[in-house]
Amino acid sequence: IALITGGARRIGAVIAKALHDAGYGVIIHFRQSAQEAKNLANLLNASRVNSAWTVKADLQSIPQIEQMMAEVIAKAGRLDVLINNASSFYETPIGGVQEKQWDDLIGSNLKAPFFVSQAAFPSLKKHQGSIVNIVDIYAQRALLSYPVYSSAKAGLYALTQSLAKELAPDVRVNGVSPGVILWPENLPAESQCQIIEKIPLQRKGSPADIAETVLFLSEKGRYITGQVIAVDGGKGLV
Repeated sequence: IALITGGARRIGAVIAKALHDAGYGVIIHFRQSAQEAKNLANLLNASRVNSAWTVKADLQSIPQIEQMMAEVIAKAGRLDVLINNASSFYETPIGGVQEKQWDDLIGSNLKAPFFVSQAAFPSLKKHQGSIVNIVDIYAQRALLSYPVYSSAKAGLYALTQSLAKELAPDVRVNGVSPGVILWPENLPAESQCQIIEKIPLQRKGSPADIAETVLFLSEKGRYITGQVIAVDGGKGLV
């Protein structure tokens, strides 16, 4: 059984489908995307009965995290894999950053993965499970105008390594750092071309590239822990 936070949309939904295709039962967490989560669960259950569920929680609320984990076990009976995917992402140029933006970005990208992992640990430990954190290539190379987001993801990168030590030998903890996978909304075509030119593989990736790496770390990489794999077409090299 795999729990995917933010699993109703975009990369999270593709990860959920990939794990389901590999035989996992999947629990799709959402905060606001109720209809999308329900639609995805219905689609997956249509292909394999009683194999997908949804859970709602605000992951910046520790009581809601604990309630979510209790609901996961009540619905699925166990937990083998946790994918910390839910994330907020937006610009915060220096000079106008508000405290609520700081709290939101640090909360969703760092606080939530920590407390969800802590709550999941007892269940994961029973089955020698694993955690995969969705980090970002900008955890190591800050993105201009996104200092709070970049700092939060840098914290998640460090948290991945720290939890790998803390939870060993019972639970493996790794990360995946996506590069250019999905374009931000309203990004001009000219800007897209300029970005592609700087990627050694000369193309953007797809959500499936992230999902395949998550699946590998969840299922095959049994002697891998504390690693963050960049899936970026070589963008981190330039």
